[in-house]
Amino acid sequence: MVLRDGTGYLQGVLSRKDLPEATWERFGTLTQETSVRLEGTVRADARAPGGYEMHVADLEVLGSCPDFPIQPKEHGTQYLFEHRHLWLRSRRQVAIARVRHEVVQGIRDFFYDRAFTLVDTPILTGSIGEQAGELFSTDYFDLGKAYLAQTGQLYVEAAAAALGKVYCFGPTFRAEKSKTRRHLTEFWMVEPEVAFNDSSDNMRLQEEFVRYLVGRVLERRSEELKELERDPTPLERVRAPFHRISYSDAVTQLKDLGSDMIWGSDLGGDDETLLAQQYDRPLFVYNYPKGVKAFYMKENPDDPQTVLNNDCLAPEGYGEIIGGSQREDDHDRLLARILEQGLDPKAYAWYLDLRKYGTFVHSGFGLGVERTVAWICGAPHIRETIAFPRQIHRLYP
Repeated sequence: MVLRDGTGYLQGVLSRKDLPEATWERFGTLTQETSVRLEGTVRADARAPGGYEMHVADLEVLGSCPDFPIQPKEHGTQYLFEHRHLWLRSRRQVAIARVRHEVVQGIRDFFYDRAFTLVDTPILTGSIGEQAGELFSTDYFDLGKAYLAQTGQLYVEAAAAALGKVYCFGPTFRAEKSKTRRHLTEFWMVEPEVAFNDSSDNMRLQEEFVRYLVGRVLERRSEELKELERDPTPLERVRAPFHRISYSDAVTQLKDLGSDMIWGSDLGGDDETLLAQQYDRPLFVYNYPKGVKAFYMKENPDDPQTVLNNDCLAPEGYGEIIGGSQREDDHDRLLARILEQGLDPKAYAWYLDLRKYGTFVHSGFGLGVERTVAWICGAPHIRETIAFPRQIHRLYP
């Protein structure tokens, strides 16, 4: 039998001649996913998975399991996600969960070791960070609408003025009706913010961060990557420097590659994939047009049509894993951008205060955990990289 206790897998061996008849009969009743208590001797055996096996002397059934819904055969994706609470027990899902855990712990360790302070930002908020059409809203007592936060960024900007280097880390929500393999309606994002970092400093921090996370998984989760049949070679190429290309040059390159991309539109998933395929490691695309980016991004002093921002594109078709920018630190420019996008300045009075009372250059970014884990694991869809994914058509289990 193959045993699993949450720490790993172990092969159990039973010898009929060495066992009481009642024990042997209980063994004969076992089915997939039965919960058992065992007594026996664990011995090293190079032929066994993991290098050890257990010679079972006694067996007690704790929880029988007739007709487990997921058998070792092909099941459709919809069926598996309807039984997600049970599918989590499979070897592949266990391996992905352990890689995700390593990435999450790596995120915390990276920032702790660099003297960042964790700041917990609100999930319910009265102001938005991105586009209003992508928000989940709810009535909030007598105060009108509250929104599930798309980002904690605006709040960590305030904290950076007090603490210098900060980050928030938690669930974020997007109500866009996207069905792509890169989107969830609820996902986890880590968002650092650093006082006195400009856009170039920001990209250097992102580069160091991504290299650290990938290197940590390669070092500590090699067995899980083998279980996932993930070729480590592309991950081993994730080293400095990452490639960098301006948005304008990216548009030119995409046109040469046959894309109908035009200057002024945002990069779509297909464009990101096509562009990243030309490089052997992550790619920074920087200084996008102002019109397709958020109001808080700093206007590029060398080209007012663009902003000082960047996306970090993962190779192998996984697209954007990081979006970052230098923030607009000029009060009047920021107010003008808020008005341009039809937002209520009253809702952002506190955010504008940050530019009135001791403004300074600062930058930050957001890394999506699920997209990053999908890339590292080589998973075709990010819905496998969180225990209970939420999509526009899925709210169960």
